[in-house]
Amino acid sequence: MLAEHKELARKLNELERKTEMLALKHDTLATETHAQFREVIEALRQLMSAPAPRRRPIGFVTSK
Repeated sequence: MLAEHKELARKLNELERKTEMLALKHDTLATETHAQFREVIEALRQLMSAPAPRRRPIGFVTSK
């Protein structure tokens, strides 16, 4: 599973680099598309990161 994450991260970096190169070459339409790709890539990176562990409260818990 870890190898899959590394491969996905590598592919995301490659996709990001390619979209940046296209945005530099083309007009505003490519720039807008690049911004959309950036949002998608960032969302995928957030999904790839491990969730923060849930912290249990310290002390006693009473029911209401």
